[in-house]
Parts: sequence; C-alpha cells; structure tokens
Amino acid sequence: MGFGLLYLAALGLFLVGTFGLFGSERGPLAGVFLVPLGLPWTRLLDGVAQPLLPWLAALSPLVNLAILVAICRLATAKRR
Repeated sequence: MGFGLLYLAALGLFLVGTFGLFGSERGPLAGVFLVPLGLPWTRLLDGVAQPLLPWLAALSPLVNLAILVAICRLATAKRR
C-alpha cells in the first residue's frame, strides 16, 4: 500500500510539472521521483523514442507494483 501511495504522489507531481497545472511552471525534472520507483525497468528505456520516454517512465513503476501485489497474494495464499 505504501508503494502505491508513493507512486500516486510521484505521478501527480509528474502531471503537475509536465502540464503546468495549478499555475506551476513546466519543468524538465517533473518525473524525477518516478525514476527510482520504476527501477530497474526505467534503465531499459534507453532506446525508446523521445516523445514516448516520459510516458513509459511514468508507467514503469506499475511493473514493480504488479510484482509486489503478486508476491503478497502468493504469500497470503501459502499461509492458508
């Protein structure tokens, strides 16, 4: 649950910084908090086209979230 909340907060900051929402300035470092949450998958995005790069980096923490959910479900299923 904690990872999911961190991901939502980082995604919100990314959207605010990318589109300049709420009167904030657009910045090139809007997705800086998404990079560590998406490791190691963000390291695989080196050859991707530049327009797709921010969006794939924003979605890469979902892979880690899916892995964490699967591990938690397997752990609780083995206890039963």
